[in-house]
Amino acid sequence: MPDIMGAKDIAFPHLGIYLENVPKSFTIFGFTIALYGVVIGMGMLLGILLAAHIAKKENMNPDVIWDFAIYAVIFAIIGARLYYVAFSWDQYKDNLLSIFYLRQGGLAIYGGVIGGFATLFIYSYIKKINPFKIGDCAVFGLVIGQIIGRWGNFFNREVFGGYTDSLFAMRLPVDAVRASDIKQTHLDGMAAMGDVNFIQVHPTFLYEGVWNLCLLIAMFVFRKHKKFDGQMCLIYLGGYGIGRCIVEGIRTDQLLIPGTQIAVSQLLGFVMFIGAVIADIVIRMRLRKKQAILLWIF
Repeated sequence: MPDIMGAKDIAFPHLGIYLENVPKSFTIFGFTIALYGVVIGMGMLLGILLAAHIAKKENMNPDVIWDFAIYAVIFAIIGARLYYVAFSWDQYKDNLLSIFYLRQGGLAIYGGVIGGFATLFIYSYIKKINPFKIGDCAVFGLVIGQIIGRWGNFFNREVFGGYTDSLFAMRLPVDAVRASDIKQTHLDGMAAMGDVNFIQVHPTFLYEGVWNLCLLIAMFVFRKHKKFDGQMCLIYLGGYGIGRCIVEGIRTDQLLIPGTQIAVSQLLGFVMFIGAVIADIVIRMRLRKKQAILLWIF
């Protein structure tokens, strides 16, 4: 490991990984393009491609996924931004135009999920299509989009936890991090390499990304054994919910329910997990009851 840390460097010291001059953006023809947006866009595109591939395997017209995705992406982004702004209102109330500055980050995945599912049901109602058939394909794309999209947080130096000296500890120069994201726990563990002060934190974006990768693998394994339309949606909601509930407990940039110290994402993740488990059990019981009645009749 180098003895001096640059202002744009990122390091994982215990893994022996040192990345020099990691940019937040790049310039083309005089236009500055944020890597955060590029990564999010890549995640969306690959997510749609995967969802369309799954739809084809499920004997569904992939064009339905592409058509739905046009609306889902738009309203997912709107939902993600509104969710973040709603629970971070103090940052925006004095400058309402800053609500539209998406290049600086500030998209909450839960808001995107809510916006996406709302679009799913409205789109399916208008097109007279079973929403759960589309949903069971779309959630595969949603997960891969989240896995890739979290690396946008890496380039933005955000979505991390408190101080740690664990195996996956990540070092970030203080000047590269938004001041509002630096808490007392980071300052207590702050150190210096050369002229650069750095904080050493839990890379929670990475933890969540690895969890989602495991969830995606589990979904691929279970897809061939699903019992009813909508079951993949429930597996996603339950799997992502419990994972997010755990990881959210480590993060230091939590969005809190106003007037409380309760992390809204942690609570919502727990509710999603419990709701998905209950729904799966209830639907399975009803299916078994119907099968028993049919066997008795015939």
